[in-house]
Amino acid sequence: MDSDRETPRFSVSDFLAVLNQTLDYAFGTIEIEGEVANFKVNKGKWVFFDLKDKESTVPVFMTIFQIRTTIRDGMKVVVSGSPRVTGAGRFSFTGASVRPIGEGSIKKSFELLKMKLEKQGLFDVAKKRPIPKDFQKLGVISSVSAAGYADFIKILNARWGGLDVWVANCGVQGASAADEIMRAIDFFNEQGEVEIIAIVRGGGSADDLAVFNDEPLVRKIAASKIPIITGIGHEVDESLADLAADVRASTPTNAAEMLTKDKEAELWRMNDSLVALGKYLDNYLSTVVSSNKNKLGNAKREIILRIERAEGELAKDKKILESLNPEKVLKQGYAIVSGKISPGSVVKITTFDNLISAEVKDVRKRTN
Repeated sequence: MDSDRETPRFSVSDFLAVLNQTLDYAFGTIEIEGEVANFKVNKGKWVFFDLKDKESTVPVFMTIFQIRTTIRDGMKVVVSGSPRVTGAGRFSFTGASVRPIGEGSIKKSFELLKMKLEKQGLFDVAKKRPIPKDFQKLGVISSVSAAGYADFIKILNARWGGLDVWVANCGVQGASAADEIMRAIDFFNEQGEVEIIAIVRGGGSADDLAVFNDEPLVRKIAASKIPIITGIGHEVDESLADLAADVRASTPTNAAEMLTKDKEAELWRMNDSLVALGKYLDNYLSTVVSSNKNKLGNAKREIILRIERAEGELAKDKKILESLNPEKVLKQGYAIVSGKISPGSVVKITTFDNLISAEVKDVRKRTN
């Protein structure tokens, strides 16, 4: 052993700087799994808690803005970050993100955050917007390599087709997924072309789907200017993203079904409508014809009555005229005298059978 070798000497600050550099080089960003204890928030900004297992404890430091879901003592979590030694010489694990793991912890975090956001009105049914009718442009947020996305697109095209689909390819699980989905929502809202946004992801474990319980993501969904439909996981799965969305589908396939019409069903519906319309027209025409028949019958009867009345009046007039017919008078034995009625004049006398010329001998006034 070389006794002449000089022992390194550092100032306190330099030592800590070198130590932290060594920790960065040796570890970089790592994840530590453990149970939360002594969780507290200082001045509404700084977060401190212990991460422990049965034998050891690691102090963790974070900012409140890095906490994306509700954390409480007793939860099992994974903290992503890096080991550091503070200026006071205390070891700490500086966290960048934390997420619950395990069914119990995830469920507890879910319920606590759900209660918080529910009180703030993020899930208010009155604020939900329906799927726009006859929309043409659809924004899809998903991982294009995932089976859930493939199922969604397949059903979308098979049922109706012809939609203008805009796809934002992003992660749907893992630490960075929530931020990627949020950026996609911002893109569609800023771009303003699509009429509805679909967030889809197939089934997975509770850990896989935990990203959809991310508080900033849930708030982003609730604040979207464009209506959002979610199709996440299986039918039994429920996320806070589902509760914040305007429309919740049970699966990606169900989301595609809710967004589109079924071509076959529409053809049958149109056929049924045409048949119903035909029956309606038949009934309508029958009613009109029947109604017109009644009207025509009434008009005919009215015309007949008028003709009969006219015939009656004509018969009366005919009788009067016949009674005034000179021939009829002559036939009854009367004669018609025409000419100047004065003594010495010649008059013509017409009877039924004869024409007679006679001289007037005497004219006197008739007395009753």
